[in-house]
Amino acid sequence: MSENKLLDLSFEFAVAIVNLIDNISVPKSSYMINQLARAGTSVGANIHEAQYAQSKKDFIAKMEIALKESNETSYWLKLMYETKRIDIHTYQYTEKLCGNIRRLLIASCKTAKENLK
Repeated sequence: MSENKLLDLSFEFAVAIVNLIDNISVPKSSYMINQLARAGTSVGANIHEAQYAQSKKDFIAKMEIALKESNETSYWLKLMYETKRIDIHTYQYTEKLCGNIRRLLIASCKTAKENLK
């Protein structure tokens, strides 16, 4: 593990999303799978990109995008579970990771905004 828990968790989450998607065998779910893949992997990509932000405002903007993407990912995970595309174990595991990341993002954004003042 690196020194940045948020980076580590978001990468673990992206791996979980990719593995989840690769294991879906229910037909006619491609639109949901695509949305989940985009939102779920975007979380970590935006967090990673924020580490090299050009300014504090840019950092905050990227972290807020990651927060929005994590929120969207939760929606797609719940929809996939409720429509029986994923099982309860997969849903709970990925949703827990997503929730942990979301809480860290909220705290990071709040701290960054306070430091900006």
